Amino acid sequence: MKTDHLEMEDDSEVYKTLLESTKAIPWKIEWETLTFSYIGPQIESLLGWERNSWKSIDDWIERMHPDDREAVVNFCIAQSRDGQDHEADYRALTQDGSYVWLRDVVHVVRDEQGDTIALIGFMFDITERKSTEQRLLQLQQELEDLSYSDALTGIANRRMFNSILDMEWGHALRCRQPLSLIMLDIDCFKQYNDHYGHLKGDECLKQVAEILKSVVRRSNDFIARFGGEEFALILRDTDAETAGAMAERCREQVLLQHIPHAASDISEVLTISLGVSSTVPSPGDDMTGFIETVDKLLYQAKEQGRNRVEIQYGS
Repeated sequence: MKTDHLEMEDDSEVYKTLLESTKAIPWKIEWETLTFSYIGPQIESLLGWERNSWKSIDDWIERMHPDDREAVVNFCIAQSRDGQDHEADYRALTQDGSYVWLRDVVHVVRDEQGDTIALIGFMFDITERKSTEQRLLQLQQELEDLSYSDALTGIANRRMFNSILDMEWGHALRCRQPLSLIMLDIDCFKQYNDHYGHLKGDECLKQVAEILKSVVRRSNDFIARFGGEEFALILRDTDAETAGAMAERCREQVLLQHIPHAASDISEVLTISLGVSSTVPSPGDDMTGFIETVDKLLYQAKEQGRNRVEIQYGS
C-alpha cells in the first residue's frame, strides 16, 4: 500500500508538471464556495495578474470585458448548475489594460447524487484565431460589397438594383404608397466611345454617376448602373409628378456640365434621355412589367429626339 501511495503521489506530480508545461492554463473552482483551488502559473505570463490574485469567481468576472460579461457569466453559471460541460469565448483583461481572447473549456465534476461539486477547465489563448476570424469576416463583407457594387462608377450594380426594387416593391405594396422608377441612358454613347476612346468613355460614365448622386439626395432614394450607359433610380413614396421633376433636374444637371460630345447627333455636349413612371402596386401586379414599362418610356424619349423626359402618369 505504501508503494501504491508513493506511485500515486509521483503520478500527481507528473500530471501537474505536464499541465503546467502546456500553453493552456488549467484551473479548478470549488462550486460550494466559488473559489479557485488551483490555477496554472501560465496565467501570469498571459494576463500579467499574479497567480495568487485569482481567489474567487469574482476575480474572473471582474477581469472580463464588460461587453462579454453578462452573457458569458450567465451562460457558464447556468450550464455549471445543470451539470453540463461547456465552452465560452470572451475577452480577458490583462494587467496592462489590454484584452486577450480566451476560450474556457469547462468540465463539471458531480457527486454520486449528480450535484455539481467542482469545475475543472482550461483557458486557451485564441487571440490569433479571433483576429483571423475577424479578418475573414471583413474580407467576406468586402467581397459582398463588391458583388453589389459597380466596379467602374462605385454606385450599386444591376444585382443590387434587383434586390432593392424587390424590397421597395414589397414596401409599396404593404403601405399602399407610390413607388417611382426612372431609367436613363446617355445619348449617342457609342459615338462618344468611338470618337474619344473607351478610357474617356469610362470617365464619362463616372461623371454621370456623380451628377446623379448630387441630384438624388434623399436617404431612401437609390441609384444604380443598370448596364452599359444606362442608369436607374428607385424613388420610395414618390408619385409620378415628383419623380418627373427629379428626372428633369438630372437631365438639366448633365447638360449644365458641358461635357463635350463632338460626335453627338443632337448636341455639342453630353445629354441624357429618361423614362419615368410611378405605381402603387396591388397583389398580383407584375414588378417585371413595371420595369418594362419604364424601359419603353426611355425608348420613346430616345425615339422622339433624345435629351428629354418621357413620363407616364396614373400607372
